[in-house]
Amino acid sequence: MMNKILFLDRDGTLVEEPSDYQVDSLEKVRLMPGVISALLQAKKAGYKFIIVSNQDGLGTDAFPKSDFDKTHSFIERIFSSQGITFADQFFCPHLDSDKCECRKPRAGLLKDFLANNQIDRIRSAVIGDRASDLELANNIGLKGFLVSRDGSPRETWDNIIHELLIDPRRAKIVRETLETNIVIEVDLDRSENSDINTGIGFFDHMLEQLAKHGDFSLSVNCDGDLDVDEHHTVEDVALTLGQCIKEALGDKRGIQRYGFVLPMDESQAMVAIDLGGRPFSVFRGAFPRKEIGGLPTEMIPHFFGSFAETLGAGIHIEVNGENTHHMVECCFKGLARSLKQAFIKDGNKIPSTKGIL
Repeated sequence: MMNKILFLDRDGTLVEEPSDYQVDSLEKVRLMPGVISALLQAKKAGYKFIIVSNQDGLGTDAFPKSDFDKTHSFIERIFSSQGITFADQFFCPHLDSDKCECRKPRAGLLKDFLANNQIDRIRSAVIGDRASDLELANNIGLKGFLVSRDGSPRETWDNIIHELLIDPRRAKIVRETLETNIVIEVDLDRSENSDINTGIGFFDHMLEQLAKHGDFSLSVNCDGDLDVDEHHTVEDVALTLGQCIKEALGDKRGIQRYGFVLPMDESQAMVAIDLGGRPFSVFRGAFPRKEIGGLPTEMIPHFFGSFAETLGAGIHIEVNGENTHHMVECCFKGLARSLKQAFIKDGNKIPSTKGIL
């Protein structure tokens, strides 16, 4: 049986690392943010945990083993109280100047363990807070992650587990023309606060609605020729967004493919979508106003058409109402809910008799 293993550093990874480097007292023990939740998710997914840590001078007068054992036992009890135990633990007491084979990033500490256990090298990983942890990962042929409190410039525990367990459907597209410079990123498997900046306030608001009610993460930055008009910005964002989501969907294995409708006060939008790979767009509705929040309403159907073109989707929208704001927002929210339903993965089959989308 292949074992899924997370090889974990201790200080700076499981617990915060104090300024004097060694955690040698209970008062200094602080868990890293998100570590308990992350490891519980990994445990549920079948992972085992092994600590691999350099503990400089362990066993010397400057760092008595009794002090270490007292603190480490306390750390073990904290994790055990939450249902997290460690299958094995390896500590190197030697200094960097000793050049011993058991000091990370060398793999000497793990030599026997690796020889006597079958490791799932696709799913296993090394997680730490120093470059030596990434080097260790490379030396034993595994993925490596660096963790920090706030994720900058490394990763948070939440992001690492998302990467390991979810196999996230993510994409980033950069589009540069003489009319617009655009960077769009999506993650269809997590929902975070959107980062939208197109230079058109109401358009930003609609894209935020698309991500919020579509339940996916979206970042859009567009520097467009708004001194000419809004057309290129809206069109190119739609084209880039459709391309980005299409790339994130991959082969579309397991998705629901279809989605549908949304009322908003006096307005109602009926939205149907098919992520079947054939681009087509139908829009029925007339807006009372020609412009709203700097966005010409004639660009609304054009946005949906351009989006459908690069996404490879059939999108049908019919809207009626009296308030232009409500009508436009209804369209975007309806599209968002349709996308959310269509994005859902259930199984591993291609939802087509053709075997491809």
